[in-house]
Amino acid sequence: MTNDAGFTCSCCGAQHPELPMAYSTTAPYVWDERFSDRSDCLLSSDQCVIQAQHYFVKGLIEIPVVGSSDAVFSWGVWVSLSRENFARAVGRWDTAGREAEEPYFGWLSTDLSLYSPSTIDLKTHVHTRPVGQRPLIELEPTNHPLAVEQRTGITLDRIREIAETVLHATADNA
Repeated sequence: MTNDAGFTCSCCGAQHPELPMAYSTTAPYVWDERFSDRSDCLLSSDQCVIQAQHYFVKGLIEIPVVGSSDAVFSWGVWVSLSRENFARAVGRWDTAGREAEEPYFGWLSTDLSLYSPSTIDLKTHVHTRPVGQRPLIELEPTNHPLAVEQRTGITLDRIREIAETVLHATADNA
């Protein structure tokens, strides 16, 4: 399955060259730029610590595309971990075989505003993958729309709807 044909936006009528299959956030929803100069805070592309009390890792919520045997849509999100699990994950960050770790429990710490109710604090399991790959974030199997999509898949029409919403949310906020 390819998205080479792109899509015509139903909001603005523009032809976009490809249909984005992934979106990502740069920080957990509780991150504030004022933290960036503090010695007890850290924000990297994969890990975040806030005031040496709150710990986060970035991972992917992967959603199978309906009608495809291998296409996946993904959200790059942040998950809070306990201090102990964060220390364990960081301690094995560059260790071959780390994917043998048991999943870590965490709370989703990214607000995906396209979903209602809020995605904040959905229960997750963080599955470590081989070095160089972001963890897989598995949502608890609830009736939340995001959890349902992760279990049952997402259509190309839904992916187009997400693209239109994300593109126009960014344009409207500029």
